[in-house]
Amino acid sequence: MTGPTHYRAQPVSEGTGLGEIYLGDVPSGADPMTPATEDDVRAAFTAVARDRAALAAQLRARGQDLQAGIVDIAALIAGDPALVGPALDAVRAGAEGPAAVWAAAEAQAAVLAALPDPDLAQRAGDVRQVARAVADHLRGTGAPPPPAGTFILIAREVDPADLIRLAEAGLAGAVSVGGGASSHAAIVARGLGLPMLVGADPQVLEAPNGHEAIVDGAAGELIVDPAGPELAAARAAAQAARTAAAASGYDEASPEVKTADGEPVTLLCNVASAAETRLGLSGGAAGVGLLRTEIGFTGASAWPSEADHLDRLTPILGLLEGRPAVVRLLDFSGDKVPPFLTGHPAPEQGLTALLGAPAALAAQLRAIVLAGRKTRLSILVPMVRTLDEVAGVRAMLAAASAEIGVEPPELGIMVEVAATAAAAAAFAPAVDFFSIGTNDLSSEVLGLDRADPATRPALAADPRVLTLIERVATAGAAAGVKVSVCGDAAADPLVLPLLLGLGIRTFSVGAARVPQVASWIADTDAGQARPAPHGSSAPPFRVR
Repeated sequence: MTGPTHYRAQPVSEGTGLGEIYLGDVPSGADPMTPATEDDVRAAFTAVARDRAALAAQLRARGQDLQAGIVDIAALIAGDPALVGPALDAVRAGAEGPAAVWAAAEAQAAVLAALPDPDLAQRAGDVRQVARAVADHLRGTGAPPPPAGTFILIAREVDPADLIRLAEAGLAGAVSVGGGASSHAAIVARGLGLPMLVGADPQVLEAPNGHEAIVDGAAGELIVDPAGPELAAARAAAQAARTAAAASGYDEASPEVKTADGEPVTLLCNVASAAETRLGLSGGAAGVGLLRTEIGFTGASAWPSEADHLDRLTPILGLLEGRPAVVRLLDFSGDKVPPFLTGHPAPEQGLTALLGAPAALAAQLRAIVLAGRKTRLSILVPMVRTLDEVAGVRAMLAAASAEIGVEPPELGIMVEVAATAAAAAAFAPAVDFFSIGTNDLSSEVLGLDRADPATRPALAADPRVLTLIERVATAGAAAGVKVSVCGDAAADPLVLPLLLGLGIRTFSVGAARVPQVASWIADTDAGQARPAPHGSSAPPFRVR
C-alpha cells in the first residue's frame, strides 16, 4: 500500500486497539467442491453444537455467565432442525456439503432479517456464524492461527465465541461487516472492554493480512497501515486509557469518587457474570448497581428453578459481601426472549410474563434473597408501568423473605417507560429507590428502536429526555427515595455532566467503563452543570 487506508463503520464498543490485521474468515459457500454425505453434514452440526456447549460450560465454571449464555445460543442454533433439516435435504438432492450448509443458513437468516423486531433480526448473524463453523468442520479447515502479538480480528460476521477464545491471546479489537449494536458479538466486546466496529464495507475483508492497523472505537474507524502521527495518537490514547484505569482514584477503603467541586458520587457497575463483577470491582466500583439475571437463561426451555438461579447468582453475589448488590428480576424481552416464551400467537414477555408465572417469580425471589444475604441487597423490577405491579412484587418478596427468615430487602423500579417517569411522584411512596434506564427511556421518548443505528447514549441529552429524568430526580428528593442511573448514558461524556447537574449522585455503568467514568466525574464541576433558569435564552444546561 502507498499510504493509510481508512474504513468507516458503526462503533459498538469504545476504546482504541492496535495490532496486526487478522482475517478470521475462510471462504464460504463458493469454495472448491467438498464432497460430504448426509451423515457428514449431520455430524458437523453435532460437532459444532458440542463445541459451543463445552465452551459455554467452561465459561460458566469461570463465572462468565453473560458470555456462556451467548455461546449457549449458538449451540442451540447448531442443533435447530430449521437449519439442519434444509441442509440435509440439499445434500440428498446433490449439493456439496458446505454449499448446502450456507444455502440453508442464508434462507433462515433472510427470514430472521425480515422480522420487524430489529433485535431479533440481528440474530441472522448468529445463524451465519454457526454455518461458517459447520462448513469449516466439513472442510477440515478453519481460520489460520492468530499472529503472536496483538491483532485486530476482521470477519464478515464476528463470532462472539471467537472474541471469547481470542481475548487472552492478544486480541486488541474487532471489525465485522455484519452485526449491530445489540448483536451478541457487540455485547461480548463491551463486556470485555474490546473496541469493535460493525457494518463495515465488505472491502475490509480484502485488507492485507498481517499489516498494522488501528481500531478507533470512538470515531468508528479502522486505519490500515497508519501513518506515523496516527499511530502515535492511537498509542497515546491506549496509554491514557491504561493510565486512567490504574489511577481512577478509588481504593477498597474509599469507594466514592468526588466531582471537581467536592460532591461525593457512588459509582457501581452493570454485570451479568462473576468475571464482569471482578473487573468492575478491580476498576473501583463500590458494588453492583444492575445485575442482569436473564442473560444466562435466554436459551432456556422453561422458567428457571430456584436451584438454577442459585447456581448463577451465588458466584456473583459471593464477591459482593458487604457491598451494594442491585439484582434485577428476569427481563425476558427484546432479543432476550427464550424459546419457551416464543410461539404463535406470541405469549406475554417481560414483566407481564413473569407476573403471570407466580411460581417462577417466587423461585427467583427466594434465590436472590438466599444468595444475597451477606450483601447490601436490593431488588429491581424492570419495565414497570403500574403501581399494581409494584404491589404484587412487594407482596411476593415479603413472603419469600419470611420463608427464609430475613427482613425483606429494598425494592426499586426501573424507570424506563416515559409514562412511569412522568408519574414518578405517584410511584415514590411505593418504592425504596428509582433506577433510571436511559436506553429504553430515550428510545421511547424520541420514537426510536433500541437497535436503530441512530440510537446512542448521547440522545439522553435531548431536553425531552432530561425533563423526564429531572422529574424523577425531583420526585425522589421530595420523598426521600434514592435515585440512580443505570443506562448507558451514565457512561457518556456528554450526558454524565448533565445528570450530575440534575442532582444524580449514583451511577452504574459497564464494568470496563468504571475507571474512565470515575475520571470524568472527577473532572466535572456539578455546580456548573446545573440547568439554566427556565425561560432563559441560554442552553438548557451549562457544562464546564
